[in-house]
Amino acid sequence: MDVTAWALVPVAGMLVAATAAVLIVVVALKDTASRDRATVLRAVAEVILAVRSRR
Repeated sequence: MDVTAWALVPVAGMLVAATAAVLIVVVALKDTASRDRATVLRAVAEVILAVRSRR
């Protein structure tokens, strides 16, 4: 593996993870009442933290 691949693989992985997190939030907040958004965001954050700590 050359140096470029060593640099691009972690960056691509972080980009995929960030995109997935944004998509999860967008899907979770779609058609959600404004009074429930904080609860939904808190639940999404707990899921993301659970996935990260499992590694």
